[in-house]
Order: sequence, then C-alpha cells, then structure tokens
Amino acid sequence: MLLLLLWALPTGLAIGAISGFFGVGGGFLLTPILLLLGYSPSTAITISLLYSMSTSISGALTYIQSKKFILKTTLFLSISGMIGTQLAKPLVLYLTKEGLDDAAISLLYILLLGYFSISMLFEANKNAENRSTTTFSPLGPILIGLLGGFVSSILGVGGGFVMVPLLISVLGIPAQLAVGTSLTSIFFIVSTGFFSYIQTVSIPITLATILVIGALIGARFGASVTASFPEKMMKKLLGVLYFFTMISIVLKLLHQTIPGLLILIGYIMTLMGLFLYQYWTKKKRLFFFE
Repeated sequence: MLLLLLWALPTGLAIGAISGFFGVGGGFLLTPILLLLGYSPSTAITISLLYSMSTSISGALTYIQSKKFILKTTLFLSISGMIGTQLAKPLVLYLTKEGLDDAAISLLYILLLGYFSISMLFEANKNAENRSTTTFSPLGPILIGLLGGFVSSILGVGGGFVMVPLLISVLGIPAQLAVGTSLTSIFFIVSTGFFSYIQTVSIPITLATILVIGALIGARFGASVTASFPEKMMKKLLGVLYFFTMISIVLKLLHQTIPGLLILIGYIMTLMGLFLYQYWTKKKRLFFFE
C-alpha cells in the first residue's frame, strides 16, 4: 500500500497538472505508463478513462470560471465525441478477443503521437495568423469530436491529445481557448467510454482512487498556470511531450521498458518544474504589488 501511494499519488498529481495545462485529459500519458508497468490494455484503458473524467471536470471548472472556452464548439465536440466512443467499442472487443490489442494500441499511439508532435512543433514555428473564430460551422467540431471519441475509446484517453492540435491547426482557435474547449468536452466523452468499459472490466480500486485524488488536485493547478505561458511556448511544450511519449512506446515495443519510463518521467518532471516556477513567480509578483 505504501509503495503504491509513493508512486501513484505523484503520478496522479503530475499528469493531472499536465492535463489541466494542455487540456488533454491525461489518459494519453497514463495509459502508456500503466502498460509499461505491466497492466493489461483493458485495465489500463478503463483506469485512464476514469482518470480523464476526474482531470477534465477539475480543470474545466477553471476554464469555465475564466470563460476561456467556446460553448458551441464544446457542445458539438461532446455530442459527436460520445457517438465516437460507441463506434470504437466493437473494434476494441475484437482486438482483445484476437489478442491483438497490445500491439494495435501501441502502433496507433506511435502514429498519432508522431503526427501531432510534428503538427504542434510546426504550428509553433509559424507566424501567428489572424484567423477568425467568430464564424462558426458545426462540421469541423463534429468531425473532430467523432475522431476524438473514437480514439478515446480505443486508447483509454480523453481524446484531447487529438482534439487540441486539430482545434488549433484546423479551426484556427487560439491555444488557450482550444485547451478550455477540449477539456470541457472531454468529461462527457470519457464518461460514455468509461461506463461502457466498466461493465466488463474490473480495475484495482485502490490504485484508481489514489490516481483520481491526484488528478483532482493537479488539474486545477495546471489550468491555473496556463495564462503565464505564451501560446508559442504552449505549442512547443505539447509537441515535445507528444514526441517523448511516442519514444517511450517505441522503446517498450523494443523491450526497453525502463529507458522508456525514465524518458517520460524525466520530461514530466521538467514540465512540473516549469509550472511551479511560473506559479511561484506569479505569486511573488502579486505579493510585491499588494
């Protein structure tokens, strides 16, 4: 129990903070870590969906309070995302039955993370474009939501790691608004996926509870420091996070689990250091101006 607490609580806190900062639910980090630690794909997916529910509702409250989200886009993402989770379930059950789930999940992760890593780093190096977000078309959010929900159910993630880059690069939504919009819709998407999985998959309750406690605390913290970072830096940090997560999964497939874990943990700790530095710097500025 003590050993579980020592690694699960810091993990829950750190991934929660990253989730709140980037609007990605946290599952895309937690699922690979649980797989690297030896949990079965179905167990890892179910725990990650529960975890993403916690991070999304905790982080979304901060964005809703500060009005950093787009309501219409959120509604279309949520509804189409919930449909997407149900479309993916038969495929997941088939892959599990055939014993292909571990390899398929890992390969899909690598492809998506590789693509979105390049996408975010490319976006960060582009000159800012004044693309208007006042004209609204439901087609873009519907398609992005369907893809996010489909990926959410297959990989046990919130879908935000797919939706955030697409909201930024395809719809031209500014990073902070994209994060808030994604995180607000994730709760509805992952809730549908989680309640679908939990009917057939049992999970270690103690581990899940500790991770959720960390998520609830960490996500609020991560969301609170978003305003301290310029948009370009947010895109670069997210692109690098995708890249290192992809590398860790590649190393797992090559039976190099420990190096993969160390790379991922190292970057997560680096991000936490940046968040804490910005948080304390902001607190000191407020103190001196009082």
